[in-house]
Amino acid sequence: MLRCLIVDDSERFLAAARTLLEPDGISVIGTASTGEQALRLAAELRPDVLLVDIDLGGESGLRLAGQLAAQAGTDPIPIILISLHSEEDYAELIAASPAIGFLPKTALSGSAITETLDGVRGR
Repeated sequence: MLRCLIVDDSERFLAAARTLLEPDGISVIGTASTGEQALRLAAELRPDVLLVDIDLGGESGLRLAGQLAAQAGTDPIPIILISLHSEEDYAELIAASPAIGFLPKTALSGSAITETLDGVRGR
């Protein structure tokens, strides 16, 4: 089972994502609503994958992805950016980020996460 940490400022989305992903083979080992929480939990829990919302209210999920990647150093945790907006809205920023991919929140599933991870491993 993949161990996942989800970073999103919406408690409702965090609860819905857990309910959606856990039966689909993704163990949600933690959730964070702020960058500070995400950095702490990522270091403590060392998940297999991080889902990070691009828009964290007053914070930038893109900036947080960079901080998470820097914190992990030579042992990176794959980061998948998520958003209600389409990938085209952020394409250049996503490409410039350390994230391995992007998933719209409406397409979030265990298989979508696994496919994104497998796509990177297959390179």
